[in-house]
Amino acid sequence: MKHCVCLIGRPNVGKSTLFNLLIKEKRSIILDTPGITRDRVYGNVTYNNKNILLIDTGGIDIEDKDFNKDIRAQAELAIEEAEVVVFVVDGREELNPNDFVIRDILMKSNKKVIVAANKLDNQKMIDENIYRFYELGFDNIIGISSIQNSNISDLLDEVTKDFTESEEKEDESIKFSFIGRPNVGKSSLINALLNKERVIVSDIAGTTRDSVDTKFKYNGEEFTVIDTAGMRKKGKIFEAIEKYSLIRSLKAIDRSDVCCLVINAEEGIIEHDKHILSYAIDAKKAVVLVVNKWDTVGDANSALREWKEKIKYNFQFAPYIKVVYLSAKTKKRINTLMPAIIEANENTNKEIKTNLLNDVIRDAVALHIPPSYKGKRLKIYFVSQTESKPPEFTFNVNNKGLVHFSYERYLENKIREAFDLTGTPIIIKFKNKKEE
Repeated sequence: MKHCVCLIGRPNVGKSTLFNLLIKEKRSIILDTPGITRDRVYGNVTYNNKNILLIDTGGIDIEDKDFNKDIRAQAELAIEEAEVVVFVVDGREELNPNDFVIRDILMKSNKKVIVAANKLDNQKMIDENIYRFYELGFDNIIGISSIQNSNISDLLDEVTKDFTESEEKEDESIKFSFIGRPNVGKSSLINALLNKERVIVSDIAGTTRDSVDTKFKYNGEEFTVIDTAGMRKKGKIFEAIEKYSLIRSLKAIDRSDVCCLVINAEEGIIEHDKHILSYAIDAKKAVVLVVNKWDTVGDANSALREWKEKIKYNFQFAPYIKVVYLSAKTKKRINTLMPAIIEANENTNKEIKTNLLNDVIRDAVALHIPPSYKGKRLKIYFVSQTESKPPEFTFNVNNKGLVHFSYERYLENKIREAFDLTGTPIIIKFKNKKEE
C-alpha cells in the first residue's frame, strides 16, 4: 500500500530539488493538455519499508494571475488526496504573502502538515532561522537543505511516523482499473460490464479513500474493478482540473493487476494517451488497450485496418499490448474485454521453465551471434526467470557491459515469440557470472 504525500510551496523555495532528491532521479512529466503550462511531477519513495507516492505541485504565486487559479486548484486537489503535506518554505527569507495564502489553504484541510524550512545548510543556520516559521501556526517544523542533503532523514521520519501498513485481509481477487482521458467512456464501460448476465455484483467500500471497489464474479472467478471516476468531486473547481489530475489514476494503477487504457474511437489517439499508458508501464503493470465507442466508426473492417496501423505507430514502445474494440453504449463486443483482462493477468504471472527458456536463448544466439565490441563478444552462460508480475529474466553473462540495447531487444523478441506474454511488460537483467 502506498501512502500519498504532497509537496507544496511558493515558487523558488527548492521544492523540485527536494522532490528529485527524495525520488533519487530527475523526472518531469509534461502534459500537452490545453491550458497546462507547468510540469506535474510524481514519483515513488521507499523509506524504512514504507512506500510513498510523492506529488510535487506547481508553485503558488498570488502575483501570477495567468496561471495561479489552475495551479492553486491543482494544489488543493493534491492536498485533499494526501495523507501528509510537506509545506516547503525558504529558510533564508522572511515569510511573504504567498506563504500565508498556502498556510490558509492548509489550515482548512485538517491534514498533517510538516513545514520544511529549506536552504538551511548547517545547524547554526537552523538555530538562527527556524523560530520565525512558527508564525505559520504549525507544530512540525524541520530545517533542511535539499542541496546539502541534510536533515532529510529527519523529515522522512516525521512524514512516515504515523504510516501503518494495511491491516485488511488479503484480497485474492484479480484487480483491474480503467484509466484514460475524461469522456472516453470509463464509467460507461464499468456499467456495461457489470450489467452482464454472468456477473454477480456486490459494492463494497473502497480500500482507499479515492476509489470505489466493486467485486464481481466472472465465469466463477472473483474480480475487483477499481472505479476512480465514481469519486469525482462535485463543483466547478474539481471538474475544471479533472482533465489534468493524475493522483487518483496513479493510485488506481498502483493497486491494479491489469490496467485498461481506454481510448475514444471518435477522437483517435492523442499524445496524452501515450503519457497515461506510460504511467502503467512505469508501474510494471499488465495492460489492455480498449478502443471504446466502436459503434461510431462506420465501416468496421476498414476502421479496424486503420486503427491497427495507428496503434502500431503510436504505441510502438509497447508492442505487446492486447487491443479490444468495443462499445460500452451498445455493448457490442463487450464480451471481448474480460478474456483480454484474464489473458494479460495470466501472462504477467506466468512462470517459464528454465530448460525451455535456455533452449530458446541458445537457438536465438546461434541464429544471431552477439556483435563484438573492441575485440570482445558477449557470452550468455545461463538464463532463468527470477520474478513474475511482471516476468523478469536474468541472464548470466561474461560482461554485461557488452550488451547492446538492440541485442537486448532481440532477446526480448525471441522470448515473446516462444512464449505468450501478450499484455505484460517483461524485464531483462544481465548479471556478470562472477557476481554473487
